[in-house]
Amino acid sequence: MRAMNIGKAAALALTVVWAAGCSTTNTTDTDTMGGDTAPATTTQAVSDSSMSGTSMADVKNLATVFYFDFDQTQVKPEAVAALRGHAKYLVANPSASVVLEGHADERGTREYNMALGERRAQAIARVLTVNGVSSSQIELVSFGEEKPVVMGHNESSWAQNRRVELKY
Repeated sequence: MRAMNIGKAAALALTVVWAAGCSTTNTTDTDTMGGDTAPATTTQAVSDSSMSGTSMADVKNLATVFYFDFDQTQVKPEAVAALRGHAKYLVANPSASVVLEGHADERGTREYNMALGERRAQAIARVLTVNGVSSSQIELVSFGEEKPVVMGHNESSWAQNRRVELKY
């Protein structure tokens, strides 16, 4: 009887350790295809004094598609300004929500690309939350390679398919 209780406790402890390991977030992804990983992009929080007067009209002028390099999840520095604008709107409008749709190009397995699309959406979500957006306002969806914006088997097509789309 005592051995059975020890076995149950060990199984429970292993489950907790496994779940904790699965929930950790790596802030820099390594390029499994042989390239180098870019350094992490630093973001600066939106100040509370700039929150007044943010409307959907202000947000419509901001980029809603954010592109990524091959096999990377690093948010490009040129995307941060637009993401700060979206964060400003979401913080000023707590009832608003956003869906981040992660995509990948056709290279890699279907499973890998689904995970890559999710990691890309998580990277965009991190920029928004650092700038004050509540995680309850953000929904992540990964389409992997399933919804290409451009059909083609060359670098220019692939570059347009490696993206996260931000939708209100």
